[in-house]
Amino acid sequence: PHLSGDGKIAVVHNGIIENYVELRDFLISNGYKFISDTDTEVVSQLVSFYYAECGNALEAVFRVLRRIEGAYALGILCVDEPEHFIAARKDAPLLIGYGEGSNYIASDVTAIIKHTRDVSYMEDGEVAVISADKVQFYNAMEQTIEKEHHTIDWDVSAAEKGGYAHFMLKEIMEQPRALRSALAPRLRDGLVDFGAELGSALPERLGSVVITACGSAYYAGCVGKLAIERLCRVPVTAELASELRYSDPLIGEDTLVIALSQSGETADTLAAVRECRSRGAKVLAIVNAEGSSLTKLADAVLYTRAGPEIAVASTKGYTTQVAVLTALAAELARRLGRLTEPELRELAAGLYRLPDAVQKAIDLNPGLPELARRYCLGGALYYIGRGTDRAVALEAALKMKEISYRHAEAYAAGELKHGTIALVEEGTSVVALCCRTELLGKMISSIEEVKARGAKVLAVAPAGERRILAAADDVITVPRTGPLLDPVAEIVPLQLLAYYAARELGCDIDKPKNLAKSVTVE
Repeated sequence: PHLSGDGKIAVVHNGIIENYVELRDFLISNGYKFISDTDTEVVSQLVSFYYAECGNALEAVFRVLRRIEGAYALGILCVDEPEHFIAARKDAPLLIGYGEGSNYIASDVTAIIKHTRDVSYMEDGEVAVISADKVQFYNAMEQTIEKEHHTIDWDVSAAEKGGYAHFMLKEIMEQPRALRSALAPRLRDGLVDFGAELGSALPERLGSVVITACGSAYYAGCVGKLAIERLCRVPVTAELASELRYSDPLIGEDTLVIALSQSGETADTLAAVRECRSRGAKVLAIVNAEGSSLTKLADAVLYTRAGPEIAVASTKGYTTQVAVLTALAAELARRLGRLTEPELRELAAGLYRLPDAVQKAIDLNPGLPELARRYCLGGALYYIGRGTDRAVALEAALKMKEISYRHAEAYAAGELKHGTIALVEEGTSVVALCCRTELLGKMISSIEEVKARGAKVLAVAPAGERRILAAADDVITVPRTGPLLDPVAEIVPLQLLAYYAARELGCDIDKPKNLAKSVTVE
């Protein structure tokens, strides 16, 4: 917490106060001294300034909120009013948890699930006064309001390690169950059927689809783009939300925007969605967290039902997003009349088998710790693939970077000779994703190119693929699931490869340096 100069006000803050320099100068001109350069200390000092004027902490907070600009989730305590504290929210996640003789604030429900499952989600502009036995809410007009209560149905054990060394390992191993939760309600009578879930999110005439997200969710969107284009035959783009919001996009009333976010609170994704809505687009959100900000902006919401994801690096969040996107592609293709019923049934059958395929991908590769030691502990790693394999390579490289801090990059294999191969030298580690069987000959050529320059090659390939066994130095084996479903099965051993590399290097796997689980600022 940051304290005011007189020690009377303490503030915790998630977000960014954009006009803090102007406010800091104002306070300095009024005799206030600062011990840091943070925007949060400005908030504590500004509350102190107005508290000295009015003698009431709540009134002081309302005056501060009228002056600050930016994103914030605030917790504010006044030493003269120790029986309660004050919370406020704008463009940053904040929820209230109701306990027995105690109440809580948090940015994410996983922080308080051990204490309560009864929560309310604060909206932009709202303020709450929280004591041990009461919570009073106010809107931006300073009027008292009532808030709806939500019950969190996650089991407490879902937010505990359950005997695993790290949450990330637990969440990797939970993926078969998470995929069943995501897919089973959407598979009926041998077909993909979303029922009424899509609501009014589909334009009357579907002209194009834009998928937008950040980080792992964006890489899931890259896989989803290929699935929707292939099955629905409509133009699809996958756009980084941080770029889309500033790109003056070609989006209109015939555009379906699909926004992905595990937390539903990603700042850039929320801003991109607001921009798209202002241009008349329909918005479909794919989210894990119920009650999050993204769910309130969207025309309809598809929940991934992955359960709590505690580790910063997304695993089951990513795979459930890819699975739901692929199922959505089948649903849209059915509604658009692009596929025959036998084709739709084949897709649904593949989705039904997907959780078992993921479990098999784990079981087939007990040697991953040794492969991590041989390929991932020194120097750069290059991940190469084509089509959906290239999209998966992006996520695999990100996992390695996030938790092991190794330099890892993903490239389209066909681009090697356009400059990238200059980076390959004796001992370079290359991970070649080879699950697109129709492009296997091309991938073997790429493997031969990098090996000729001294690289050691770890391939990811379907079980029994002898040509890859002969070409690569080592092979991670995955079950065959079909061209649209391979991305889910093949990423899982690559998640484990990153995990074992990070473990060998002694990294803080669940809480990697410089990273946050939910990026709530731009």
